[in-house]
Amino acid sequence: MPIASAGSLGILVPAFLLLLGGTLWGGYQWGVSASSQAAGDTTTDVVRDLLLAQRDELQETKGRTQDHLDALALRLGQLQSHILRINALGERLAQAAKLDEDEFDFDEEPARGGIEEGELAQSVSLSELVADMEQLSQVITDREHKLDLMEGLIFDKQMNEAMLPAGRPVEKGWISSRYGYRKDPFTGKKTFHRGVDLAGKKNSNVVAVASGIVTWIGERGGYGKLVEIRHTDGYVTRYGHNSKILVEPGELVTQGQPIALMGSSGRSTGPHVHFEIVKNGKTVNPSKYLRIKR
Repeated sequence: MPIASAGSLGILVPAFLLLLGGTLWGGYQWGVSASSQAAGDTTTDVVRDLLLAQRDELQETKGRTQDHLDALALRLGQLQSHILRINALGERLAQAAKLDEDEFDFDEEPARGGIEEGELAQSVSLSELVADMEQLSQVITDREHKLDLMEGLIFDKQMNEAMLPAGRPVEKGWISSRYGYRKDPFTGKKTFHRGVDLAGKKNSNVVAVASGIVTWIGERGGYGKLVEIRHTDGYVTRYGHNSKILVEPGELVTQGQPIALMGSSGRSTGPHVHFEIVKNGKTVNPSKYLRIKR
């Protein structure tokens, strides 16, 4: 094999070095390219995983928010129902107490106002809204309880008042004979009249002057067809000379309820009702009770 000359070696060595350098540079470029591609794939996976996680978290947050809104809507509906009941109860109490309907109008929102705060105004947070609703719920419950007690007291008082004699036992009529000593219409002798007589049209209504229990109906001596009613506080009222009785023994009657039809049964000279008031077993003058208006 021939030995290369010095000139040939001078040419081959640079060429070899150039080839080796090119090879190394190509390998480096391929390595960098492969590394970059792997790094890019890893970054894409990380971003995709982050987006998926954020989407899941967003869906979960949306679900929790909807649950909160549903709970608030349910609570709001309950509060509205309580408020409607309070309004109805308030209207009944205002009517029972005979208060000014314009002043206690539960259908209108109370008048309110104030200066504009501008930038100082702040939105209410969800937690503050929930706390305010719960506080309102406690206030509404308290007011309902107090209004129920007040209603009971008012109607108990009205019930007691309704069971005390007051007013006239006829819808139409006039006093034809008063309580006390008088001349007997049949004998002309001086006798004591234990009630008042109210004359009127035959078969017109005779009404109870107070609520109570019917304790007697039927014929009784000079009373003719009699109705007797027992009330509270030792009171008894009697209605005599009726043409027809409309109630039964043991029946609960209310103030103003028709209990008989005016007639002239018994010892009577014409259509009228003999009206007596008994207090603790003794007759009293009905005149002052006739003047009472409910």
